[in-house]
Amino acid sequence: MGRARWICLVSMTTLFLCFFSLNALAQEYEPSVGQEGKDVIWVPTPDSLIQAMLDAAKVTPNDFVMDLGSGDGRIVIAAAKRGANAVGFEYNPDMVALSKRNAEKAGVSDKATFVKADIFESDFSKATVITMYLLPQLNLKLRPTILALKPGTRVVSHAFTMGEWEADRTIELEGRTAFLWIVPANVDGTWECRLPEGRAELRLAQQFQNGRGTMTLNGKEFTLSDVKLEGSRIRFVADKRSYSGSVNGNVMEGAVAAGAREEKWTAERTR
Repeated sequence: MGRARWICLVSMTTLFLCFFSLNALAQEYEPSVGQEGKDVIWVPTPDSLIQAMLDAAKVTPNDFVMDLGSGDGRIVIAAAKRGANAVGFEYNPDMVALSKRNAEKAGVSDKATFVKADIFESDFSKATVITMYLLPQLNLKLRPTILALKPGTRVVSHAFTMGEWEADRTIELEGRTAFLWIVPANVDGTWECRLPEGRAELRLAQQFQNGRGTMTLNGKEFTLSDVKLEGSRIRFVADKRSYSGSVNGNVMEGAVAAGAREEKWTAERTR
């Protein structure tokens, strides 16, 4: 083969490879609604509902948002546009690559991160807000992990609930529904209280953000009413007096109404 023919062949091969590469780039991956995923089919959440979900969770630049099954990245990108750091966990590598491109186009690559991962093997412990659009059985499978997160973590789900864990708020928009939960502190057990009237024993049993129990003070037992938890905040009524406070592990402290004034109370879990 002559040198001229060899150079011509190399040139044509190079041009072909360049054309092939450009054509491949032009045909970027595009997902289709209803396509199969690892655990669910892909159906995107409408942008209007995404904004309502982030509003319900009160997302600010101080938040760390994690989207479970992030698809094309739209929830993560919307959170990043609000100034929050956000991570999307997605099993499909093509979706991950697409999400990264979408984040770059939206100008939020510094705030939006996407990870190819199985949500059931991922660490959500740093999240202050979790978003998801999964199936009911997957929500239930994730529920123990979510309930173990830091009290006050907000969880928003498009369409599906978490069984008997009642939502703290329901969002209705344009024929669609989303649900908000606030991870409650764990207050199950027996607490030794220091009240204005003296020492008391507080027994609490908890069902997610709702509770029941008794207070024994000066030999008298009172049944608690309106026991509610919102993150690390607790409130209840005992002997017609309203108690409110905050929970920090095995310690609670707050205020109790005493006529026109409020007095402090504290409690420590003993078992």
